[in-house]
Amino acid sequence: MNLLKEVFAHEVYPAFGCTEPISCAYAAAVAAAELGAAVESLRLRVDPGTYKNGAAVVVPRSNGAKGNLIAAALGAVIARPERKLELLEETTDELLREAQELEDAGRCSIECAADWSDFQVEAVVAGGGSEARCVLSGGHTRVALVEKDGRAISGCDASSGELCAPPPAYRAALKNMSIEEILALAETIDAQDAAYIRRGVEMNLALSKLGLDAGGTAAQLRLMHDDGFLAGDMFYRAKLATASAVDARMAGASQAAMTSGGSGNQGIVAVLTPLLVGREMGIDEQRIERSIAAAHLVNAYVKCFVGELSVICGCAMAAGIAAASAIVYQQCGIDVRRVTLAVGNVIGDLSGLICDGAKPGCAMKAVTAVDSAIRSALMALKGYGLSCDDGLVGQTIEDSLKNLGRITLEGMFQVDPTLLRIIREKTAARGKA
Repeated sequence: MNLLKEVFAHEVYPAFGCTEPISCAYAAAVAAAELGAAVESLRLRVDPGTYKNGAAVVVPRSNGAKGNLIAAALGAVIARPERKLELLEETTDELLREAQELEDAGRCSIECAADWSDFQVEAVVAGGGSEARCVLSGGHTRVALVEKDGRAISGCDASSGELCAPPPAYRAALKNMSIEEILALAETIDAQDAAYIRRGVEMNLALSKLGLDAGGTAAQLRLMHDDGFLAGDMFYRAKLATASAVDARMAGASQAAMTSGGSGNQGIVAVLTPLLVGREMGIDEQRIERSIAAAHLVNAYVKCFVGELSVICGCAMAAGIAAASAIVYQQCGIDVRRVTLAVGNVIGDLSGLICDGAKPGCAMKAVTAVDSAIRSALMALKGYGLSCDDGLVGQTIEDSLKNLGRITLEGMFQVDPTLLRIIREKTAARGKA
Protein backbone atom coordinates (compact mmCIF):
# COMPACT_ATOMS: atom_id res chain seq x y z
CA MET A 1 0.00 0.00 0.00
CA ASN A 2 1.39 3.38 -1.05
CA LEU A 3 0.24 5.58 1.84
CA LEU A 4 0.93 8.86 0.07
CA LYS A 5 -1.24 7.87 -2.88
CA GLU A 6 -3.92 6.50 -0.54
CA VAL A 7 -4.12 9.85 1.27
CA PHE A 8 -4.25 11.71 -2.04
CA ALA A 9 -6.98 9.41 -3.35
CA HIS A 10 -9.20 9.53 -0.28
CA GLU A 11 -8.56 12.95 1.29
CA VAL A 12 -7.09 15.27 -1.36
CA TYR A 13 -9.56 15.83 -4.18
CA PRO A 14 -11.49 18.65 -5.88
CA ALA A 15 -14.74 19.74 -4.24
CA PHE A 16 -17.15 22.12 -5.93
CA GLY A 17 -18.63 23.75 -2.84
CA CYS A 18 -18.47 22.99 0.86
CA THR A 19 -17.73 19.30 1.29
CA GLU A 20 -20.55 18.46 3.71
CA PRO A 21 -23.48 19.72 1.59
CA ILE A 22 -21.79 18.34 -1.50
CA SER A 23 -21.37 14.94 0.12
CA CYS A 24 -25.13 15.00 0.72
CA ALA A 25 -25.55 15.79 -2.98
CA TYR A 26 -23.24 12.90 -3.86
CA ALA A 27 -25.12 10.40 -1.66
CA ALA A 28 -28.42 11.49 -3.21
CA ALA A 29 -26.93 11.19 -6.70
CA VAL A 30 -25.72 7.63 -6.02
CA ALA A 31 -29.18 6.66 -4.75
CA ALA A 32 -30.99 8.42 -7.61
CA ALA A 33 -28.81 6.73 -10.23
CA GLU A 34 -29.67 3.37 -8.68
CA LEU A 35 -33.39 4.27 -8.55
CA GLY A 36 -33.53 4.68 -12.32
CA ALA A 37 -36.65 6.87 -12.19
CA ALA A 38 -37.58 10.49 -11.55
CA VAL A 39 -37.10 11.29 -7.86
CA GLU A 40 -40.42 12.06 -6.17
CA SER A 41 -39.17 12.33 -2.58
CA LEU A 42 -35.91 12.52 -0.65
CA ARG A 43 -35.02 11.72 2.96
CA LEU A 44 -31.65 12.70 4.35
CA ARG A 45 -30.01 11.67 7.63
CA VAL A 46 -26.65 13.13 8.63
CA ASP A 47 -24.26 13.16 11.56
CA PRO A 48 -24.10 16.29 13.77
CA GLY A 49 -20.91 17.57 12.16
CA THR A 50 -22.40 17.38 8.67
CA TYR A 51 -25.61 18.97 9.90
CA LYS A 52 -23.87 22.01 11.38
CA ASN A 53 -21.51 22.41 8.43
CA GLY A 54 -24.43 22.62 6.02
CA ALA A 55 -26.56 25.04 8.02
CA ALA A 56 -25.23 28.38 6.79
CA VAL A 57 -23.06 27.82 3.73
CA VAL A 58 -24.13 28.80 0.20
CA VAL A 59 -24.44 25.96 -2.31
CA PRO A 60 -22.80 26.77 -5.67
CA ARG A 61 -25.10 27.56 -8.61
CA SER A 62 -28.17 27.59 -6.36
CA ASN A 63 -28.98 31.31 -6.61
CA GLY A 64 -27.74 31.80 -3.06
CA ALA A 65 -29.59 28.90 -1.41
CA LYS A 66 -28.03 27.42 1.70
CA GLY A 67 -27.98 24.01 3.31
CA ASN A 68 -27.60 20.27 2.97
CA LEU A 69 -31.17 19.74 1.77
CA ILE A 70 -31.05 21.86 -1.39
CA ALA A 71 -27.63 20.35 -2.17
CA ALA A 72 -29.07 16.84 -1.79
CA ALA A 73 -32.09 17.75 -3.91
CA LEU A 74 -29.76 18.99 -6.64
CA GLY A 75 -27.73 15.79 -6.42
CA ALA A 76 -30.90 13.73 -6.74
CA VAL A 77 -32.06 15.46 -9.92
CA ILE A 78 -28.58 15.60 -11.47
CA ALA A 79 -28.01 11.90 -10.66
CA ARG A 80 -24.45 11.78 -11.95
CA PRO A 81 -22.45 10.16 -9.13
CA GLU A 82 -19.40 9.68 -11.34
CA ARG A 83 -18.72 13.42 -10.86
CA LYS A 84 -18.36 12.81 -7.10
CA LEU A 85 -17.87 16.12 -5.24
CA GLU A 86 -17.77 18.11 -8.47
CA LEU A 87 -21.24 17.02 -9.53
CA LEU A 88 -22.90 20.38 -8.85
CA GLU A 89 -20.96 21.78 -11.79
CA GLU A 90 -23.68 20.00 -13.79
CA THR A 91 -26.39 22.29 -12.36
CA THR A 92 -28.54 24.06 -14.95
CA ASP A 93 -31.44 26.47 -14.48
CA GLU A 94 -33.87 23.65 -15.26
CA LEU A 95 -32.29 21.23 -12.79
CA LEU A 96 -32.22 23.91 -10.11
CA ARG A 97 -35.92 24.56 -10.69
CA GLU A 98 -36.66 20.82 -10.32
CA ALA A 99 -34.68 20.62 -7.08
CA GLN A 100 -36.37 23.71 -5.64
CA GLU A 101 -39.80 22.37 -6.55
CA LEU A 102 -38.97 19.09 -4.83
CA GLU A 103 -37.98 20.95 -1.67
CA ASP A 104 -40.74 23.57 -1.79
CA ALA A 105 -43.40 20.88 -2.15
CA GLY A 106 -42.34 19.39 1.18
CA ARG A 107 -41.07 16.20 -0.44
CA CYS A 108 -37.58 16.56 1.06
CA SER A 109 -36.65 16.11 4.71
CA ILE A 110 -33.48 16.14 6.76
CA GLU A 111 -32.78 14.57 10.16
CA CYS A 112 -29.73 14.99 12.36
CA ALA A 113 -28.79 11.61 13.84
CA ALA A 114 -27.50 12.78 17.21
CA ASP A 115 -26.00 9.37 18.07
CA TRP A 116 -23.75 9.23 15.00
CA SER A 117 -20.32 10.13 16.33
CA ASP A 118 -18.38 10.31 13.06
CA PHE A 119 -19.06 11.31 9.48
CA GLN A 120 -22.08 9.54 8.00
CA VAL A 121 -24.68 10.55 5.41
CA GLU A 122 -27.73 8.52 4.39
CA ALA A 123 -29.85 9.52 1.40
CA VAL A 124 -33.09 7.72 0.54
CA VAL A 125 -34.91 8.58 -2.68
CA ALA A 126 -38.23 7.28 -3.94
CA GLY A 127 -39.98 7.37 -7.29
CA GLY A 128 -41.66 5.13 -9.85
CA GLY A 129 -42.81 2.79 -7.12
CA SER A 130 -39.27 2.05 -5.93
CA GLU A 131 -36.89 3.29 -3.25
CA ALA A 132 -33.09 3.49 -3.24
CA ARG A 133 -30.66 4.25 -0.45
CA CYS A 134 -27.01 5.26 -0.26
CA VAL A 135 -24.90 5.50 2.90
CA LEU A 136 -21.56 7.28 3.04
CA SER A 137 -19.37 6.61 6.06
CA GLY A 138 -15.79 7.20 7.04
CA GLY A 139 -15.17 9.72 4.24
CA HIS A 140 -17.01 12.23 2.08
CA THR A 141 -16.89 10.02 -1.01
CA ARG A 142 -16.74 6.62 0.68
CA VAL A 143 -19.83 4.66 -0.31
CA ALA A 144 -20.51 2.05 2.34
CA LEU A 145 -23.96 0.87 1.19
CA VAL A 146 -26.18 1.07 -1.88
CA GLU A 147 -29.52 -0.69 -1.94
CA LYS A 148 -32.74 -0.69 -3.94
CA ASP A 149 -36.10 -1.78 -2.56
CA GLY A 150 -34.39 -3.24 0.50
CA ARG A 151 -31.92 -5.33 -1.50
CA ALA A 152 -28.24 -4.52 -1.04
CA ILE A 153 -26.49 -3.70 -4.31
CA SER A 154 -23.14 -3.14 -2.61
CA GLY A 155 -21.90 -2.81 0.96
CA CYS A 156 -23.68 -4.28 3.94
CA ASP A 157 -26.70 -3.66 6.12
CA ALA A 158 -26.63 -0.25 7.82
CA SER A 159 -30.17 -0.26 9.21
CA SER A 160 -28.87 -0.03 12.77
CA GLY A 161 -27.17 3.29 12.05
CA GLU A 162 -23.78 1.79 12.85
CA LEU A 163 -20.88 2.39 10.51
CA CYS A 164 -21.27 -0.40 7.97
CA ALA A 165 -17.65 -0.51 6.84
CA PRO A 166 -14.40 -0.56 8.78
CA PRO A 167 -12.18 2.53 8.71
CA PRO A 168 -9.92 2.69 5.64
CA ALA A 169 -6.77 0.61 6.11
CA TYR A 170 -4.48 3.53 5.33
CA ARG A 171 -5.77 5.45 8.37
CA ALA A 172 -4.85 2.66 10.76
CA ALA A 173 -1.40 2.55 9.17
CA LEU A 174 -0.96 6.32 9.43
CA LYS A 175 -2.00 6.44 13.07
CA ASN A 176 0.67 3.91 13.99
CA MET A 177 3.45 5.88 12.30
CA SER A 178 5.81 8.44 13.78
CA ILE A 179 5.99 12.01 12.49
CA GLU A 180 9.42 11.17 11.03
CA GLU A 181 7.87 8.38 8.98
CA ILE A 182 4.98 10.61 7.91
CA LEU A 183 7.31 13.33 6.64
CA ALA A 184 9.50 10.76 4.90
CA LEU A 185 6.53 9.89 2.69
CA ALA A 186 6.63 13.41 1.26
CA GLU A 187 10.10 12.67 -0.08
CA THR A 188 8.65 9.92 -2.28
CA ILE A 189 6.39 11.99 -4.54
CA ASP A 190 6.67 11.14 -8.22
CA ALA A 191 5.91 13.22 -11.32
CA GLN A 192 2.22 12.32 -11.18
CA ASP A 193 1.96 13.38 -7.53
CA ALA A 194 3.78 16.65 -8.24
CA ALA A 195 1.42 17.42 -11.12
CA TYR A 196 -1.56 16.75 -8.84
CA ILE A 197 -0.13 19.08 -6.19
CA ARG A 198 0.31 21.80 -8.82
CA ARG A 199 -3.30 21.31 -9.89
CA GLY A 200 -4.38 21.89 -6.29
CA VAL A 201 -2.25 25.02 -6.11
CA GLU A 202 -3.85 26.38 -9.27
CA MET A 203 -7.38 25.63 -8.02
CA ASN A 204 -6.91 27.25 -4.63
CA LEU A 205 -5.13 30.29 -6.08
CA ALA A 206 -8.05 30.71 -8.51
CA LEU A 207 -10.45 30.70 -5.55
CA SER A 208 -8.27 33.29 -3.83
CA LYS A 209 -8.46 35.54 -6.87
CA LEU A 210 -12.25 35.20 -6.97
CA GLY A 211 -12.57 36.14 -3.32
CA LEU A 212 -10.59 39.38 -3.44
CA ASP A 213 -13.76 41.29 -4.31
CA ALA A 214 -16.19 39.16 -2.27
CA GLY A 215 -16.53 41.82 0.42
CA GLY A 216 -15.77 39.46 3.30
CA THR A 217 -12.91 38.99 5.74
CA ALA A 218 -10.26 39.54 3.07
CA ALA A 219 -11.77 42.91 2.16
CA GLN A 220 -11.56 43.93 5.81
CA LEU A 221 -7.91 42.88 5.98
CA ARG A 222 -7.17 45.05 2.95
CA LEU A 223 -9.01 47.96 4.53
CA MET A 224 -7.00 47.57 7.74
CA HIS A 225 -3.81 47.50 5.68
CA ASP A 226 -4.84 50.60 3.74
CA ASP A 227 -5.63 52.37 7.02
CA GLY A 228 -2.15 51.55 8.34
CA PHE A 229 -3.19 49.01 10.96
CA LEU A 230 -1.61 45.97 9.24
CA ALA A 231 1.86 45.83 7.76
CA GLY A 232 2.14 44.58 4.17
CA ASP A 233 4.41 41.70 5.15
CA MET A 234 4.53 37.95 4.48
CA PHE A 235 2.02 37.29 7.25
CA TYR A 236 -0.43 39.78 5.74
CA ARG A 237 -0.10 38.46 2.20
CA ALA A 238 -0.57 34.84 3.25
CA LYS A 239 -3.59 35.68 5.41
CA LEU A 240 -5.13 37.83 2.67
CA ALA A 241 -4.79 35.12 0.03
CA THR A 242 -6.20 32.44 2.33
CA ALA A 243 -9.09 34.55 3.58
CA SER A 244 -9.97 35.49 -0.02
CA ALA A 245 -10.18 31.84 -1.03
CA VAL A 246 -12.36 30.92 1.96
CA ASP A 247 -14.57 33.98 1.37
CA ALA A 248 -15.18 32.88 -2.21
CA ARG A 249 -15.86 29.27 -1.29
CA MET A 250 -18.28 30.03 1.53
CA ALA A 251 -20.15 32.43 -0.76
CA GLY A 252 -20.79 29.63 -3.25
CA ALA A 253 -18.21 30.52 -5.90
CA SER A 254 -18.26 28.47 -9.09
CA GLN A 255 -14.72 27.22 -8.58
CA ALA A 256 -13.66 23.96 -7.00
CA ALA A 257 -11.18 23.82 -4.13
CA MET A 258 -8.52 21.18 -3.68
CA THR A 259 -9.30 19.65 -0.32
CA SER A 260 -7.05 18.31 2.40
CA GLY A 261 -8.41 15.85 4.92
CA GLY A 262 -11.64 15.98 2.90
CA SER A 263 -12.13 19.69 3.67
CA GLY A 264 -11.89 22.53 1.18
CA ASN A 265 -11.10 25.16 3.79
CA GLN A 266 -8.42 22.94 5.28
CA GLY A 267 -7.08 22.42 1.78
CA ILE A 268 -6.85 26.18 1.29
CA VAL A 269 -4.85 26.61 4.53
CA ALA A 270 -2.68 23.52 4.00
CA VAL A 271 -1.84 24.38 0.38
CA LEU A 272 -1.64 28.17 0.24
CA THR A 273 0.24 28.77 3.51
CA PRO A 274 3.37 26.73 2.70
CA LEU A 275 3.13 27.78 -0.95
CA LEU A 276 3.19 31.51 -0.25
CA VAL A 277 5.66 31.34 2.66
CA GLY A 278 7.99 29.15 0.62
CA ARG A 279 7.93 31.51 -2.33
CA GLU A 280 8.53 34.54 -0.12
CA MET A 281 11.47 32.81 1.56
CA GLY A 282 13.08 31.73 -1.71
CA ILE A 283 12.44 28.00 -1.45
CA ASP A 284 12.64 26.19 -4.81
CA GLU A 285 9.35 25.00 -6.32
CA GLN A 286 10.11 21.29 -6.08
CA ARG A 287 10.75 21.56 -2.35
CA ILE A 288 7.58 23.61 -1.96
CA GLU A 289 5.66 20.86 -3.72
CA ARG A 290 7.11 18.26 -1.34
CA SER A 291 6.19 20.49 1.60
CA ILE A 292 2.59 20.65 0.38
CA ALA A 293 2.60 16.85 0.17
CA ALA A 294 3.88 16.87 3.76
CA ALA A 295 1.05 19.22 4.75
CA HIS A 296 -1.57 16.87 3.27
CA LEU A 297 -0.01 13.90 5.05
CA VAL A 298 0.19 15.68 8.42
CA ASN A 299 -3.39 16.91 8.06
CA ALA A 300 -4.54 13.33 7.49
CA TYR A 301 -2.39 12.21 10.43
CA VAL A 302 -3.97 14.73 12.82
CA LYS A 303 -7.46 13.62 11.80
CA CYS A 304 -6.61 10.04 12.73
CA PHE A 305 -6.56 11.31 16.33
CA VAL A 306 -9.35 13.92 16.37
CA GLY A 307 -11.85 12.43 13.90
CA GLU A 308 -13.21 13.21 10.44
CA LEU A 309 -15.50 16.03 11.55
CA SER A 310 -14.24 17.30 14.86
CA VAL A 311 -15.73 19.48 17.58
CA ILE A 312 -12.63 21.64 17.21
CA CYS A 313 -11.94 23.78 14.14
CA GLY A 314 -10.17 21.70 11.52
CA CYS A 315 -8.77 24.77 9.76
CA ALA A 316 -7.08 25.85 12.96
CA MET A 317 -5.91 22.56 14.39
CA ALA A 318 -5.46 20.01 11.60
CA ALA A 319 -4.57 22.40 8.76
CA GLY A 320 -2.73 24.83 11.07
CA ILE A 321 -0.54 22.01 12.38
CA ALA A 322 -0.05 20.74 8.83
CA ALA A 323 0.99 24.16 7.50
CA ALA A 324 3.40 24.79 10.38
CA SER A 325 5.01 21.39 9.85
CA ALA A 326 5.35 22.07 6.13
CA ILE A 327 7.08 25.41 6.71
CA VAL A 328 9.64 23.79 9.03
CA TYR A 329 10.11 20.95 6.52
CA GLN A 330 10.86 23.50 3.77
CA GLN A 331 13.69 25.00 5.79
CA CYS A 332 15.35 22.01 7.39
CA GLY A 333 13.80 18.80 6.08
CA ILE A 334 12.81 16.04 8.49
CA ASP A 335 13.90 17.79 11.65
CA VAL A 336 11.71 16.07 14.23
CA ARG A 337 12.75 18.37 17.08
CA ARG A 338 11.77 21.56 15.26
CA VAL A 339 8.58 20.08 13.79
CA THR A 340 7.63 18.94 17.29
CA LEU A 341 8.18 22.48 18.59
CA ALA A 342 6.05 23.93 15.78
CA VAL A 343 3.19 21.50 16.39
CA GLY A 344 3.28 22.14 20.13
CA ASN A 345 3.18 25.89 19.50
CA VAL A 346 0.03 25.60 17.34
CA ILE A 347 -1.67 23.30 19.84
CA GLY A 348 -0.77 25.56 22.73
CA ASP A 349 -2.08 28.56 20.80
CA LEU A 350 -5.33 27.29 19.27
CA SER A 351 -6.53 24.18 21.13
CA GLY A 352 -10.16 24.55 22.14
CA LEU A 353 -11.15 26.70 19.15
CA ILE A 354 -14.47 25.07 18.26
CA CYS A 355 -16.02 24.39 14.88
CA ASP A 356 -19.41 26.11 14.78
CA GLY A 357 -20.20 25.07 11.23
CA ALA A 358 -19.19 26.07 7.72
CA LYS A 359 -20.06 29.70 7.00
CA PRO A 360 -18.52 33.01 5.90
CA GLY A 361 -16.94 33.38 9.35
CA CYS A 362 -14.64 30.45 8.56
CA ALA A 363 -12.41 32.98 6.82
CA MET A 364 -11.76 34.60 10.21
CA LYS A 365 -10.61 31.28 11.65
CA ALA A 366 -8.52 30.57 8.56
CA VAL A 367 -6.70 33.89 9.13
CA THR A 368 -6.04 32.86 12.73
CA ALA A 369 -4.77 29.45 11.58
CA VAL A 370 -2.39 30.96 9.00
CA ASP A 371 -1.01 33.48 11.49
CA SER A 372 -0.46 30.79 14.12
CA ALA A 373 1.07 28.34 11.64
CA ILE A 374 3.65 30.81 10.33
CA ARG A 375 4.44 32.24 13.76
CA SER A 376 4.73 28.79 15.32
CA ALA A 377 7.00 27.53 12.56
CA LEU A 378 9.29 30.55 12.62
CA MET A 379 9.61 30.28 16.40
CA ALA A 380 10.39 26.57 16.09
CA LEU A 381 13.07 27.27 13.47
CA LYS A 382 14.78 29.45 16.09
CA GLY A 383 14.53 26.62 18.60
CA TYR A 384 11.60 28.00 20.61
CA GLY A 385 8.61 25.93 21.59
CA LEU A 386 6.17 25.44 24.43
CA SER A 387 7.26 22.81 26.93
CA CYS A 388 5.47 19.59 27.79
CA ASP A 389 4.39 21.28 31.05
CA ASP A 390 2.17 23.55 28.96
CA GLY A 391 -1.41 22.24 28.87
CA LEU A 392 -2.01 19.71 26.11
CA VAL A 393 1.53 19.79 24.78
CA GLY A 394 3.22 16.42 25.20
CA GLN A 395 6.79 15.11 25.02
CA THR A 396 6.24 14.09 21.40
CA ILE A 397 3.88 15.06 18.59
CA GLU A 398 2.12 11.74 19.05
CA ASP A 399 1.54 12.51 22.75
CA SER A 400 0.23 15.99 21.89
CA LEU A 401 -2.19 14.62 19.29
CA LYS A 402 -3.42 11.93 21.66
CA ASN A 403 -4.09 14.63 24.25
CA LEU A 404 -5.86 16.75 21.66
CA GLY A 405 -7.95 13.76 20.66
CA ARG A 406 -8.95 13.11 24.27
CA ILE A 407 -10.08 16.70 24.72
CA THR A 408 -12.00 16.57 21.46
CA LEU A 409 -13.61 13.15 21.75
CA GLU A 410 -14.04 12.97 25.55
CA GLY A 411 -13.85 16.39 27.15
CA MET A 412 -15.88 18.39 24.61
CA PHE A 413 -18.60 15.85 23.81
CA GLN A 414 -21.37 18.29 24.81
CA VAL A 415 -20.23 21.04 22.44
CA ASP A 416 -21.93 19.75 19.29
CA PRO A 417 -25.32 19.01 20.93
CA THR A 418 -25.33 22.48 22.48
CA LEU A 419 -24.28 24.07 19.20
CA LEU A 420 -27.00 22.22 17.29
CA ARG A 421 -29.62 23.52 19.72
CA ILE A 422 -28.34 27.06 19.17
CA ILE A 423 -28.46 26.64 15.38
CA ARG A 424 -32.01 25.26 15.49
CA GLU A 425 -33.17 28.06 17.79
CA LYS A 426 -31.69 30.68 15.47
CA THR A 427 -33.32 29.00 12.46
CA ALA A 428 -36.69 28.91 14.20
CA ALA A 429 -36.38 32.58 15.22
CA ARG A 430 -35.64 33.59 11.63
CA GLY A 431 -38.69 31.63 10.47
CA LYS A 432 -40.91 33.69 12.78
CA ALA A 433 -39.40 37.01 11.73
